[in-house]
Amino acid sequence: MGQGRAGRREWIGLAVLVLPCLLISMDVSVLFFALPFISADLQPSGTEQLWIMDVYGFALAGLLISMGALGDRIGRRKLLLIGAAAFGVASVVAAYSWSAEVLILTRGLLGIAGATLMPSTLSLIRAMFHDGAQRKTAIAVWTGGLTLGATIGPIVGGFLLEHFWWGSAFLINVPAMVLLLVLGPVLLPEYRNPAAGRFDLRGALLSLVAVLAVIYGIKQLAVDGFEPLPVAALVVGLLLAAVFVHAQRTGAHPLVDMALFRVPAFSGAVVVNVVAMFCFIGSTYFTTQYMQLVLGMRPFTAALWSLAAMPLVVVGMTVTGVLSSKVRVAVLVASGLVVLATAFAVLTQLTPTSPLWLLLLGAGGVAAGVLMTTSLTSDLMLTAAPAEHAGAASAVSETASELGGALGMAILGTIGTAIYRADLPAGPATLGEATATGDPTLITAAREAFTHGLTVTATVTAAVAVLLAFIAYRTLRHIPIAAKEPVAA
Repeated sequence: MGQGRAGRREWIGLAVLVLPCLLISMDVSVLFFALPFISADLQPSGTEQLWIMDVYGFALAGLLISMGALGDRIGRRKLLLIGAAAFGVASVVAAYSWSAEVLILTRGLLGIAGATLMPSTLSLIRAMFHDGAQRKTAIAVWTGGLTLGATIGPIVGGFLLEHFWWGSAFLINVPAMVLLLVLGPVLLPEYRNPAAGRFDLRGALLSLVAVLAVIYGIKQLAVDGFEPLPVAALVVGLLLAAVFVHAQRTGAHPLVDMALFRVPAFSGAVVVNVVAMFCFIGSTYFTTQYMQLVLGMRPFTAALWSLAAMPLVVVGMTVTGVLSSKVRVAVLVASGLVVLATAFAVLTQLTPTSPLWLLLLGAGGVAAGVLMTTSLTSDLMLTAAPAEHAGAASAVSETASELGGALGMAILGTIGTAIYRADLPAGPATLGEATATGDPTLITAAREAFTHGLTVTATVTAAVAVLLAFIAYRTLRHIPIAAKEPVAA
């Protein structure tokens, strides 16, 4: 494949690559509506219910780095097709699961397969789009596919459950994976690193356990507070992460070239990704509950209204794409973060009786600011890495996003919960529990307390976004306009 501008084949290939991204992000949220039906059918215990929901994300996050490095060694297209076949087969088994244990196992297999697909799709974009402006557009489309999948997951889940049984939420994956298996060999190029060396199995195990322990610890701290087990998991995960970094710096064939983190374009982009997803996931946790429990919307109605954010997202992404060849990336990234901070400032104005448009304006601005930013930083991480390490660089990008999201849920969730309990010390522990009592006075007080927690977290994230905008501009300001490869400061 030539090194010039991409043609029709590459753009059609991009559509094929976006399809698995759409489904992978949908699979994170598509079970939100299905869980009650699964519980009635399979009768899982409380612990099994948690594993049904969480094992997919744990397996996905824990294996991203390993699978990205594996794709660099055996071929990114080959790994993508292997993952697509596994994802399709696991989806069928999940749809017809006859016990909670089988469903947990197949959800884990779906997470493993998803980990092979995510870095492969992004690194193949690097191999297909050599023109800087086209590559930025392609990554923006790829990022939009991920966001759209997470947005429409609950909508698709709600629609399917109104017309079919819960297994249909898994079967929708199968046609897309078949299409990928048919069109992938025709439209997608193969790329592998001929000098990659042997696969670092020890590093793969260290990264898996470290990421799993850190994300588990963060999530459980958000739910249970400072209990011994999640604290221990977090500490062990951080220690293993330190061992992993040391092993990667000294090993002969590391999964990740740690020298990349000395390149400001790469390390700065990683930090921006972590913090942007921290803000996005943490705020989404509150805004979705606000729509359902404060404004009183049914989940399916709230999911449909969430699509109102799309116009702002499209405008933000279009403007970023047009300006990417005329304006320095540092200015564009900082501008996206300013949009993000402004949107959080809008959310600080919410009250329990605010009009819906105010919430939609703030939530839409948050989504637009995050996507304007992360589409640019994903491109920076890809192009800062040598082509032969693009798979590993893509995996670092995705792992940063997963870690940022987990931190957002934990830290911002904890802040919001603390405010809620301080305002309502003698009331139910959550707004959902207060709503279930049916007591109008208690519900009103709980809604006010929850909204106070939301506005405080929005204030915190607005300040974080402003600080990050300053840091991002300082870190990335030496990258020239429309450079094909970022340069170190």
